Amino acid sequence: MSKTKTKILSASVKMFNKHGIANVRLQHIADECEISVGNLAYHFKNKEAIVEYVYDHIFDEFSDILSDYLLLENFQGIDDTISQYYLFFQKYKFYFIDMFEIERNYPEIIKKWHHYINRMLMQIKGRIDFDIQRGMLVPQSEEMNELLANNIWMSIIFWLPQRILRGLSIEEKTFKEAVWSQMTPYLTDRGEEEFVVYIYPIIA
Repeated sequence: MSKTKTKILSASVKMFNKHGIANVRLQHIADECEISVGNLAYHFKNKEAIVEYVYDHIFDEFSDILSDYLLLENFQGIDDTISQYYLFFQKYKFYFIDMFEIERNYPEIIKKWHHYINRMLMQIKGRIDFDIQRGMLVPQSEEMNELLANNIWMSIIFWLPQRILRGLSIEEKTFKEAVWSQMTPYLTDRGEEEFVVYIYPIIA
């Protein structure tokens, strides 16, 4: 990636986070980059091309998080992934602000989001099954495991926007508490011991 394209990517994310995609014009991005609109247009023919470029990088980062799945088998592995999601959604807050804008105007981006979200849900479900097998979570019915996976997913995806809407602080510790609170009722005695060792010192 060229130096100018790197600047455009960074400036676009900043402007989208600040104003929302619909309210950002090429001039805003050019001004933030300290380049002319003509120079910007040399690299990207229109704003739609910039949005697609930004989302390509978003999907690359999201894919990297998904690729780190089960790097650590204990609860620290889950917690590391939760941290990565927190940083990701902090970096790309406009994802929530512009969800309906993207759905209306960028159908290909929405298709990709569906792919990654479904993959995320499958991995959460797989992690629950894995922790049941190693004796850390109490075995549940398939329906209950699906419900738990959905609740964890919703805690990760929608914690940030609801905090923003309510004017509440956005801290990683609070985010982790919200996600872990979905799992702690299902911990076995062994699971509680591992939780105390790896997770409690982080969120206490």
